[in-house]
Amino acid sequence: MTSDERSTSRLETAAAMRVLAHPTRLRLLGILRENGPQTAAQLGDVVDEAPGTISYHLGKLASIDLIEPAEPRSSDQRERWWQAASALTTWEPVEHLADPAHRAASSALEKSIAQIYAARYSEYIDAMPVLPAEWVAAGTTGDRTLRLTANELAAMRSDLESLVQRWEETSARHGEDDDTAPVALVYQAYRRP
Repeated sequence: MTSDERSTSRLETAAAMRVLAHPTRLRLLGILRENGPQTAAQLGDVVDEAPGTISYHLGKLASIDLIEPAEPRSSDQRERWWQAASALTTWEPVEHLADPAHRAASSALEKSIAQIYAARYSEYIDAMPVLPAEWVAAGTTGDRTLRLTANELAAMRSDLESLVQRWEETSARHGEDDDTAPVALVYQAYRRP
């Protein structure tokens, strides 16, 4: 098993996809992945929800092994700390096309993720005027319509995944005390209906 496989959680069931499709759960998982272990109270402050509500959502994420208990970071024994169980979550939509329940759950999860991507990009657009100019100049967005075969699209997917992995390795070498900042990377390649 490669280190990449160990750092990936794979969703296999419709029930697991439905659990993760909830926008608050997606957000909590993202926060734990980006910021490390936290308590329900800490997460509640970030997402503006009551700790009890956050605990419920954390329990749902734990039920599908996307998060796990973390070592306490304070002496308060009443606090329960949580951490992401992996760096990534994957599923293959093609594996769920034949089953209506799986297809619906996969679709719901994809749509929830797309809404988060759109909201994050909108936040970036709003923040552009106050960001350092060099960061705005370094960013990019774009789209193209290409004419490809299914095999060529699969090859492009592989190329994109290799490229992202290379930059993940670069990212891993940085610390919070250097001149880096979190950078969102979203790419999509699909046959237009």
